Amino acid sequence: MTTPRIVIAGTHSGTGKTTIVMGIAAALKAREMSVQTFKTGPDYIDPGFHSAASGRPCRNLDSMLLEKDPLLELFHRGSEGSEISIIEGVMGLFDGATGVDDRGSAASLARLSETPVVLVVDARSMARSAAAVVRGFASFDPSVSVEGVIFNRIGSPRHFEMVKEAVESTTEVKVLGYLPRDEALDLPERHLGLVPAWERDDFSSYLEHLAGLVENNVDLDALLSLARKARPFPCHRSELFPYPSVPERIDVAVAMDKAFHFYYQDNLDILTHMGANLVPFSPIDDEKIPPEASALYIGGGFPELFAPALETNLSMREDVKKKAEEGMPILAECGGLMYLVEAIETPEGKVHSMAGVFPGRMSMGKRLRALGYCDGETLMDTLLGPKGKRIRGHVFHWSSYDGPDDAPIALRLSKGDRTTEEGLAKNNVLASYLHIHFGSDRTVPESFLETALRWQEKRA
Repeated sequence: MTTPRIVIAGTHSGTGKTTIVMGIAAALKAREMSVQTFKTGPDYIDPGFHSAASGRPCRNLDSMLLEKDPLLELFHRGSEGSEISIIEGVMGLFDGATGVDDRGSAASLARLSETPVVLVVDARSMARSAAAVVRGFASFDPSVSVEGVIFNRIGSPRHFEMVKEAVESTTEVKVLGYLPRDEALDLPERHLGLVPAWERDDFSSYLEHLAGLVENNVDLDALLSLARKARPFPCHRSELFPYPSVPERIDVAVAMDKAFHFYYQDNLDILTHMGANLVPFSPIDDEKIPPEASALYIGGGFPELFAPALETNLSMREDVKKKAEEGMPILAECGGLMYLVEAIETPEGKVHSMAGVFPGRMSMGKRLRALGYCDGETLMDTLLGPKGKRIRGHVFHWSSYDGPDDAPIALRLSKGDRTTEEGLAKNNVLASYLHIHFGSDRTVPESFLETALRWQEKRA
């Protein structure tokens, strides 16, 4: 891989790295450069901002879910055709899944891909101490190369000169610029994180304002020079994209609207490469599943926020239930699971009917119910493989399932020494809270499509 590349990482969450990555991508795009963005770890919301800023689908790189070779293969494939690749970190630079090592962190990606790091430091209420922060991060791990720093929330030009002088007189790290303190740059949040870009009517003007600030206050030419310092590494080819897996085309309907849009771009690409033709549809706006579909993929999202609209679309709910009873393969993750039960109950006690493929309801809580990486094991034969199939993924949800004692529970999830049983399965339907990256196990999408092919042939 020879594409210039850079990691943009923070000292902690909330430093403004998402805003800065967006601004850099938009400013470089305005220079007519092709920019490819990546997000560290299991995040679906930040990639939406980066996709809008760059004009190319943002992709996830996760060293907890992916081994080195497939991770670097996906990094290489995603970067093809771009003039620079920008990886946004998660939390702080060295923050991973545990305190023992940094696996899952931006630092681990920088090390694996030999990519220089630009640190984002929130300089609010800070002057010379900024140099101590930068020096500490730059010297913490010699295998991670912190080459530059961008300051956020700078109060004045004099404030910037103070932190710049402090850093450049005490470290070898290059100060690339800053963003000023500007309330107009703050991104609104809710329970799962930032409010997605596509829900903001003013996002185009916001992005234009942000790109202008970056162009005027960040030395983009110096940043590009740092990115070009990244050494080429060999193209890693694993077994993710060797050949189509199924002998004929399979139409897979993919739920894609305001309620459902949490998908790894690489998952969609892997399905396509294996022989799937992806057909987007809206459980909110369309009357029925696309008639040509032989399988259904319902990702996560915000069904709880759009529950009234989902409930109103009775014809879609009835069609989903009918297709499930007929044996159509359906893979549903998190928000998709919520849609397939009988109802969603809001924190205020309002109940909205859903598809009713499975008994019970989902109750939205006022606190986070589960977060983190999990190892799963199927408790029965499912469309992903036989009983005992092991899968790895992550969970992040505020809802909980309330169903009958004989509900067809599908998975046993393990996180450290804790285990839980969750998810539901019957016929060819599997719905759970677990978000799966197909790059972690090629047999998962293969089994999904093979099940769809058998159902397609049976239906024909």
